[in-house]
Amino acid sequence: MKEAAMVRLLVLYGHPESPETFDRYYDEIHVPLAKRMQGLSKWTIGKVQGTPDGQPSDYYYIADLYADSREQLEAILATPEGQAAVEDVPRFANGGVTFIYTDIETVI
Repeated sequence: MKEAAMVRLLVLYGHPESPETFDRYYDEIHVPLAKRMQGLSKWTIGKVQGTPDGQPSDYYYIADLYADSREQLEAILATPEGQAAVEDVPRFANGGVTFIYTDIETVI
């Protein structure tokens, strides 16, 4: 039986000028700031390892924020805590960042 569909905000971070500075800022400042947001169903983060054929990826890091609907995600991001997290992104994401909403349906 398939689980109910969700919506994900996929955040794709490009390669930063200084990976060490990005990692330190993300871990020490951005994650604690973003953890103040309430209402997410799930939040995952991870450093990109590369492509299946061993090539480097266009992206350095990803974050996945999950909620039951896009409206719910947008409402979370519209809170003061959500706005603080969004406004913090340009402070460390000097390699560029892409935000993408996707439908998520668990198959297995």
